[in-house]
Amino acid sequence: MPGIDESRQFVALKIAVLTVSDTRQTADDKSGALLIERIRSAGHVMAERAIVKDEVKAIRQRVKDWIADKFIDVVITTGGTGFTGRDVTPEAVEPLFEKKMDGFATMFLLVSERKIGTSAIQTRATAGVANATYIFCLPGSPGACKDAWDEILVHQLDYRYRPCNFAEIMPRLDEHLRRSETKSAKP
Repeated sequence: MPGIDESRQFVALKIAVLTVSDTRQTADDKSGALLIERIRSAGHVMAERAIVKDEVKAIRQRVKDWIADKFIDVVITTGGTGFTGRDVTPEAVEPLFEKKMDGFATMFLLVSERKIGTSAIQTRATAGVANATYIFCLPGSPGACKDAWDEILVHQLDYRYRPCNFAEIMPRLDEHLRRSETKSAKP
């Protein structure tokens, strides 16, 4: 059965939250606030928070900066995953992925379908890994952020969660980069 293995010690991850919106400010960013509350309640470290406009360049640059920061383990974006003309988060972020996490999108769709029925088909939630950093792109609604965190991320970002989780494989996410460095260092 899946669950928490109390014999393992919790490992706090450093998580950055990016809200993508043309209209939100910190004071009315309910989805960002919900994620921050959940991150802290779970025992993780809130590394950074930002809000950017629904613009590919702005979104991509903020995520690039965070994945280049060795202090940040996880980036969670909220907003810009729908189908309207201004929804460009997947287009901005997916080119950064070294590996796309198709299972996250599928799992999120399953969780959403139980809550909102066939309306779940409208999500373009996505996730991947870049520069040994996990990136999760969630819809902008507080309900979607709550569902993604409470039913998927809280477990997968907890080192104690069994049978497996994202936290325990973090030290090996950059193996391909280290192999390249080793090869280039040989005479």
